[in-house]
Amino acid sequence: MVDYGAGNTRSVQSALTLLGRDSVVSSASDDIRDAEFVILPGVGSARSAMDHLSATGAAAALTARFRAGKSMLGICLGMQLAMHSSSEDGGVDTLGLLVGTVERLATLPVPRLGWARVTEWGETFYFAHSYVVNSPDQCATSDGVCAAVRRDGFLGVQFHPEKSGPAGLRFLEQCLSLA
Repeated sequence: MVDYGAGNTRSVQSALTLLGRDSVVSSASDDIRDAEFVILPGVGSARSAMDHLSATGAAAALTARFRAGKSMLGICLGMQLAMHSSSEDGGVDTLGLLVGTVERLATLPVPRLGWARVTEWGETFYFAHSYVVNSPDQCATSDGVCAAVRRDGFLGVQFHPEKSGPAGLRFLEQCLSLA
């Protein structure tokens, strides 16, 4: 799991422990490049996350990992960081792994907090966000906004599987088993 100085690493680690999976939290380039599966967690601001990822070399390692087609899961802010840019914090260039932008949520109350169904998957997950992805790599929606993106080895979700009870645990287990 990528450490960028914020995020929900403890709750994601707790979910992984419930699944009987070991995890390491690190921003070291070698750890990110060599891991079997990488989770880019979400919670925090785009600018501070990108500053930390850039300063530690983790941004370059994530880019190399993506280009090599290795498995990654982005959760909430982690999915947003995979786009080219975010309007959060006055605008910030993000990792640019996928084509897309991140804009302030305009069609639902902000912040969007609570349970909602991911239309294409037929499951209900917990959402907590004020920004939304706009990307041609969108693969699922919830309440008319992007809930997931997928390209090559990267899957990003706007919801928090680690806070989504049994459905979230099933989702995480499926991601890990496909890695």
